[in-house]
Amino acid sequence: MPRFGLWPSLFLLMLVLAATGLSAAACGVFGGGTDDAAALEELPPEFVKLAEVWELLEQEHIDAATLNPEAAAEGAIRGMLDSINDPHAAYLALDQYSRMRQDIQGYFEGIGAEVGVLNGMITIIAPIPDTPADEAGVLPRDVILQIDGESTEGLELFEVINRIRGQKGTIVRLLVRRDRTGETEELEIVRGVIPLESVRLTMLVGRIGHLRVTSFSGTSKEELQRALERFQRSKGLGLVVDIRNNPGGLLSSVVEVTSQFVGEGLVLYQLDGRGNRRDWNAEPDGLALDVPMVVLMNQGSASASEVFAGAIMHHGRAETIGVTTYGKGSVNNLWPLTDGSAVNFTVGRWYTPSGMLIEGEGVTPDIIQEASEDDSEDAQLDLAIERLTKLIGN
Repeated sequence: MPRFGLWPSLFLLMLVLAATGLSAAACGVFGGGTDDAAALEELPPEFVKLAEVWELLEQEHIDAATLNPEAAAEGAIRGMLDSINDPHAAYLALDQYSRMRQDIQGYFEGIGAEVGVLNGMITIIAPIPDTPADEAGVLPRDVILQIDGESTEGLELFEVINRIRGQKGTIVRLLVRRDRTGETEELEIVRGVIPLESVRLTMLVGRIGHLRVTSFSGTSKEELQRALERFQRSKGLGLVVDIRNNPGGLLSSVVEVTSQFVGEGLVLYQLDGRGNRRDWNAEPDGLALDVPMVVLMNQGSASASEVFAGAIMHHGRAETIGVTTYGKGSVNNLWPLTDGSAVNFTVGRWYTPSGMLIEGEGVTPDIIQEASEDDSEDAQLDLAIERLTKLIGN
């Protein structure tokens, strides 16, 4: 019978720390204070098998001298995350996590599309308007089958994202299966610099403002306030708030944006795995609490966009037009590990103030209006303007 030495114990402990999102430093495992054997006693007995297999490999495998502890640890972590049936769970190697952190700092080159997992398939949530993906014809709910001729089958979400990302001016080829027709199409996309602007206002005939919110970022509140101040200076009479193909963003941002239109009350609530509830309420002093408005949504409206739509509908603030949204209402945390890598998994789910689960369901608007098949027309926007014009009495 093999005897478990210090390395297998530490190896096992690191695997568990990785899977639980805790760092070894935070737990005092390395650097004095906490005995690793005592920590191991608190782990499920099934975890002993991990260390047992590793020691057997070290002692008996024909290529024991070439065993790579780092690769073995990463494989065990990926297997652990695969076993929990969480489509958003993933392991990010050091370079992948480093690139994601750069995005937070504002460095973003790629095609401009939000990618997620739907029914077990790597799927476009939405192309960001006026980006290479949008211009190349990428559509919400396109299933990505291949990237540069290589299948996406078996790839984790973040692996797919890293393969699509790249320097501006370079080309990526995506083979996609269309949601509506089931037909496949190859798209050649030239990567570019993706704009970080999240709010755009266009004043239309009849002093109607077309307010497009393309994401919920750390600057969205300030951008929206500037847009609303411009709307007021233009003596605007009504707003079409357009969240079509908005893939979401920060929870704090959607609460701030919703608060510009809803004066008080619940914006959303979250339930974690233990049934604990957390509420987010509207903040005071919104700039457009009484402005007549209509909200546009579609199947590319996801996550924070669905929170916004659900809150607007619950409070009876505006009529909503379009089609049912994407259905991404889970809360995913990214946990850094001690070596610079990270794990991502679901920690809770979002509900509208009326108690409707967003995850897997989406939000259905008051008025169903499909998008125009002709790109030269926008039937959804036309209907929104028509309804808003009647509302303001133009």
